[in-house]
Amino acid sequence: MAQNSTSDGYEFDLLQNAFRSFDQAAATLQESYQALTARVERLDMELAASNEALRINLKENEEMRSHLSAILESLTTGVIVADGRGAVVRCNRCAEVFLGLSRSGMLGRPLETVLRSAKLDGGGYPLAAPNGLSLSLSLSRAVLRNGSGQATGSIVLLHDISATRKLEERLQRRERLASMGEVVGRIAHEIRNPLGSVELFASMLRKDLKGDPDRRRYAEHISMAVQAMDRLLSNLLVYTRPDCPRAEWHDAEPLVKDALTLAAHATVRANLDVRLRVDDGVPRLWCDAAQIKQALLNLVLNAAQAMPDGGTLSIAVSSDRDGEAGPPAVRLAVSDTGAGIDPAHLSRLFDPFFTTREDGTGLGLAIVHAIVEGHRGRVEVDSKVGCGSTFAVVLPDAGSSQAAGQTGR
Repeated sequence: MAQNSTSDGYEFDLLQNAFRSFDQAAATLQESYQALTARVERLDMELAASNEALRINLKENEEMRSHLSAILESLTTGVIVADGRGAVVRCNRCAEVFLGLSRSGMLGRPLETVLRSAKLDGGGYPLAAPNGLSLSLSLSRAVLRNGSGQATGSIVLLHDISATRKLEERLQRRERLASMGEVVGRIAHEIRNPLGSVELFASMLRKDLKGDPDRRRYAEHISMAVQAMDRLLSNLLVYTRPDCPRAEWHDAEPLVKDALTLAAHATVRANLDVRLRVDDGVPRLWCDAAQIKQALLNLVLNAAQAMPDGGTLSIAVSSDRDGEAGPPAVRLAVSDTGAGIDPAHLSRLFDPFFTTREDGTGLGLAIVHAIVEGHRGRVEVDSKVGCGSTFAVVLPDAGSSQAAGQTGR
């Protein structure tokens, strides 16, 4: 019995030790589990923070990408980006308009092929754009590099320099006409002096030949020819002195109506449909009324002569602006439905004595240009063969600094 008690006690101790070891292992396992749980929680928090940071970063990158894309699309410069292989990977809307190509038609294609298809591989201008627009483009290239300085592609920038070229043409025309005007003015004065003597002697002959009607008619013919030459010289002097010494405030509409009245004989004879449109709110003009009427009269007569078989003569008076940031202005546009102007003649339209009509003197448009230049304005021409022409006189309005400066304000 004693031996059994000892054996039972020994087994009890073993069992107790086993339970104790198990409790220790369970406690250790519990601690490990708690530590692991805490670590998992920390990792979850770190992962959640990382995911949030990544989400914010992706959102910021997407916003930045959208912002840059919006900037790219809003540029007035055409942008074409090619990768390292020379294939187009990005372009903006302006490039599509300039090249007349769709985005899908450019992306993935070789850059040089795209430029050749738009006839821009040799330099840049002029270019016939969509909708019949005529553009002058300059093309510039640059290599794209990464942070290490390695070339990763290229970028092509297309700039519309049409406005610059127009300004250059206007300046060249002004300089050319100014030099021609100086020569013409000197010649006119030199001719006018002896012409006065011819007129004097012709008037004396008319008096002396009162009793001889046949010979008196010869003297009258001389006087008429002298007067015609004097009128021509007066027109020449108007061309050489394009200032407006009798400037006052005038409404635009009455000036146009007066010019139409003066040209009524030509418009009625040509059986023209004359249309006048005056926009609301057109400002007043600080101008020499007689000179502006003369300029409009010349334009109306030119339009009537361009439609010998009849047509529509339209005059539109509207507010205008010399460029997006330029001063406000008044636009007086005279349009016809005639045959249009040969593009080869456009650059010489305002040269004195240049005319395509056998009975023309070539001074009408030259005088228009001189008068408008004297009023600090400009003349614009838009013509298409077979569709007619529009001559627009653009003058600074009463609120612009140019007009106010002439009033001494």
